[in-house]
Amino acid sequence: MALSACQAPTTHSEHNPTVTANQTSLAQVIAKKYIITDGHIDVPYRLENEFENVAEHTAHGDFDFPRALSGGLDAPFMSIYIPASLEQTGGSKALADKLITMVEDIVNDSPDKFALAYSTTDVEENFAKGIISLPMGMENGSPIEGDLANLKHFYDRGIRYITLTHSKANHISDSSYDEARPAGGLTDFGKTLVTEMNNIGVMVDVSHISDDAFYDVMALSKTPVIASHSSARHFTPGFERNMSDDMIKALAKNGGVIQINFGSSFINQEAIDYGKTRKAAIEEFIEQNNVEQNSEAVAAFKAEYKIKHPYPFASLSDVLDHYDHVVKLVGIDYVGIGSDYDGVGDSLPHNLKDVASYPNLIAGLLKRGYSEQDIAKILSGNVMRVWQAVENYAAKH
Repeated sequence: MALSACQAPTTHSEHNPTVTANQTSLAQVIAKKYIITDGHIDVPYRLENEFENVAEHTAHGDFDFPRALSGGLDAPFMSIYIPASLEQTGGSKALADKLITMVEDIVNDSPDKFALAYSTTDVEENFAKGIISLPMGMENGSPIEGDLANLKHFYDRGIRYITLTHSKANHISDSSYDEARPAGGLTDFGKTLVTEMNNIGVMVDVSHISDDAFYDVMALSKTPVIASHSSARHFTPGFERNMSDDMIKALAKNGGVIQINFGSSFINQEAIDYGKTRKAAIEEFIEQNNVEQNSEAVAAFKAEYKIKHPYPFASLSDVLDHYDHVVKLVGIDYVGIGSDYDGVGDSLPHNLKDVASYPNLIAGLLKRGYSEQDIAKILSGNVMRVWQAVENYAAKH
C-alpha cells in the first residue's frame, strides 16, 4: 500500500542550495556502494544510427563504459526502441531482434566490462563481480505483431519489460502522444498481452500509453508495473506523457514504480512552452520563405533561433522537485530513475548531462534530507522489488 504524505520517511527542504563537500564525498561512496539501475537508456538505437564502441570513451551520446563506471551505474536497461512508423510499414520484429543482437555483441566483445542480465539475481551477481549489467526493455510493443509466441520469443532473448506503445496507437494500446484513440485504452489483444506478460515474467511499462490505457493496466495486472521513464504531470499540466497525481497514487497502490525522466521538457513547463514556440517559428519561416523542411535555409534558421533564444534547460533542483513530489504524495517506495539518456537529445538538465552524473543526483537528494536508505531505494531497491515480484508471480504461473 502507498504511504501517505505524513508517513513519508523523511522531510525534504523546498530548495536545493549548493551541496557541501561532505555530501559530495558521501554521494560518491553511495554511488559505488549500492546498485544503480536506470530504467531507460537508448543506447541500441543510438548505435544503429551511428555506431561507436561504448566499451571505450565515445565522442557522442550520453553513455559509455568509462562514464558509467565514473557515475556508479550498474544496471542500465538497454532500450530496444522501435519507431512507431514500423507498425504500419512492417519490420518491427526484425529491428527488435537486430538491436538485441547488438546488445549481445557489446557484451561478447567486452565480457570484462558488461554482462547480460535476465534476472534480479544476475544483476546482483554481476554487481558483486564489478561488471555492468545490461538488462533489456522493449520500447514499443509493436514487435509482438499480434502473436503471443513473439512474447515468448523476446522473453527468451532477454526482454524484461515492454513499453506497450510509443508515439502512435498500435495493436496493443493507445498512445499519450496520439490524438487518435481507436481502442479507448488497451485493445482486446493488449488486455490479453498484459495477462501473458504477468504470467511469463515481463514487467508492464506504462510510459507512453494513454491515461485510459493506464487504468486498463491497473485493472488487469496481477503484478506491480513500472513507468520506465516518466515524470510528474503536476509540474507540466496538460502533458499526458507524464503521470498525474491520481495515476501515481494508483501506481503506488499497485506496488509499482515511477522512474523519473530527466529530459527538460518532462521536468518543467518552460521547456515545453519553448518547444511549441520554436516549432511555430520554424513553420512560419518555412511558409514565408517557401522552403523545404530539410533545406539548408531551415537549418540555418534553427541555428540562429537557438542563439537568439537559448533553450531553457531544467536544473538538478527541478528534477529533485519531482522526486520530492512523488515521495510526499505516496512515499519513498514508489520512485526510481528513468533518465532517458540517449533518448532526449540535448535537452538534459544542468549537472545531469550523462551517465557520469548520478552522484550529482545523490548529492542533491542528501542535501534535501533523504537518508542513505531512502536513496538506496531510489537507486535500485524499488525497481528490484518490482522485478522480483514479477519473477515470483511468473514462477507460480
